[in-house]
Amino acid sequence: MERSLQEKAALITGGSRGIGRAVAIGLAARGARVVIGYHSNATRANEVVETIVAAGGKATAIQANLARASEVTRLFDQAERAIGPPDIVVANAADILVKPLVECTEEDYDRIFDTNTRGVFFTLQEAARRMRDGGRIVVSSTGGTKMFFPNQSLYLGSKGAVEQFVRALSWELGPRGITVNVVSPGPTETDMMQERYRDKAAALSPFNRIGDPGDIADIVAFLVCEDGRWITGQNIGAGGGAF
Repeated sequence: MERSLQEKAALITGGSRGIGRAVAIGLAARGARVVIGYHSNATRANEVVETIVAAGGKATAIQANLARASEVTRLFDQAERAIGPPDIVVANAADILVKPLVECTEEDYDRIFDTNTRGVFFTLQEAARRMRDGGRIVVSSTGGTKMFFPNQSLYLGSKGAVEQFVRALSWELGPRGITVNVVSPGPTETDMMQERYRDKAAALSPFNRIGDPGDIADIVAFLVCEDGRWITGQNIGAGGGAF
């Protein structure tokens, strides 16, 4: 898929680290002009921009709090001024909490759902309003919604909601030739991966390893290029056979 996204405009939320970082670098390597949305860590976001630019790509970083609809609108406004109307939107921003359901507080609920559900909802809304016909939307979820994990009720519940957003939106945007899909990673080498679970997580896969962010980024790249045009409304398992 070398240069398969030449001059496409791509916005990636949560693009400063982990899977989002790999997606941003991967799409830029294929020719896309990239905007990296980030919440608070400007240093890491700018490092991604520098990596892309050093490789001959085009990128810029924009800060936004996606839990606020007005901030999502501003993010898209600034992104559009930087790279034009989006051809590709990857909603990747996420937060996790590992805690028994009965111990979760109202503040815990608000924090996780604000980022993982509310933020994705408004990102999808703006993408649908602004995206060029024939565009591509990908939302990051988790293979955990297909499995059984204790102490992750808020995280898994927030991700289950966005999977349903995608199912509905794929039909709403189908007449415009826009695809809308979910990618659900399994255990992956990001800062969400807890060291104490590493060996057990690796054993879930027939490959006996956890995923690399690049593994997920390549799947996203396939979905957003022309080769992915006939896939929409799907939840793509990206767990190396773990589920």
